[in-house]
Amino acid sequence: MRPGPRNLVTDVAGLAVGNAHDPRLRSGTTVLTAAAPFTAAVAVQGGAPGTRETDLLDPERTAPGADALVLSGGSAFGLAAAQGVMDALAEAGRGFPVLSARVPIVPAAILFDLLNGGDKDWEANPYPALGRQALAAAGPGFALGTAGAGAGAQTARVKGGLGSASLVLETGATVGALVAVNPMGCVLTPSGRHFWAAPFEMGNEFGGLGPDPARGLQPLPPSAKAAAMARQGNTTIGIVATDARLDKAQARRLAVAAHDGIARAVVPAHTPHDGDLVFAAATGARALADPLAELTALCHAGAICMARAIARAVWEAAEEPGDTLPALRSLLGA
Repeated sequence: MRPGPRNLVTDVAGLAVGNAHDPRLRSGTTVLTAAAPFTAAVAVQGGAPGTRETDLLDPERTAPGADALVLSGGSAFGLAAAQGVMDALAEAGRGFPVLSARVPIVPAAILFDLLNGGDKDWEANPYPALGRQALAAAGPGFALGTAGAGAGAQTARVKGGLGSASLVLETGATVGALVAVNPMGCVLTPSGRHFWAAPFEMGNEFGGLGPDPARGLQPLPPSAKAAAMARQGNTTIGIVATDARLDKAQARRLAVAAHDGIARAVVPAHTPHDGDLVFAAATGARALADPLAELTALCHAGAICMARAIARAVWEAAEEPGDTLPALRSLLGA
């Protein structure tokens, strides 16, 4: 396996990602879309999720695919970003046909970033406009770190952010992950100088810091985030995507496996305070010659991509005036 040419989820041909965020708000939205509907599924492992249209992604539901997937800050307010995306897609003639009508299918998930120091005293919900802006910006290249849905994200000890990574398998299939990292847990080991995801790094994509040399179980340091957030939601939300031809049940298995990547990169993960969720997206461009064996390989790659994307999100986070938590690279002088 090797990273794709961009080391982004958009190495899956046909996918596009767009970001929009408001620095004053310290929040934003990220949209993944394609020129045609794609197979989509979801797996939720956190105890405090915030979602829209996820019931449609169950394998027994009628909707055959999605037109876009939305990751957003803003807690429940951020679910309105999907409305902005849906309206823009409808204006473009996109959507699931129902007789003479078309209804865009735009599932969404949100993270809690309402207590990060940004100005949340808005008169009108800003997220529909952010959703439209993110969709309009969608393309093969996009910013990581303090961008899009990760613009206001935080981890237990340092700023979170938006991350992505990809892999090209020996079969030629491509897998990618996109993630907004805002967990209650730690992305760094107790030393604060190494990533839990270090064993999965490819090249120096998140600093080449290597694994923590400390051996055995180390107690986690107190969370700088917990005092303000302990009774609120947090969340790591992401998308794992592939060009393989999967049905909804197979896509859901891919989403389930990608949660292993969250657990490898965030400690603790899937807590009662986190709404950890992974969407799966499959464009169907590549048929599976050996479905069971190839799905197993895709799931393994999806978990690796998710762990790497989480570490990249934190590594790429930028320090900004008024931050309530530091950016890792500022702490390390990198």
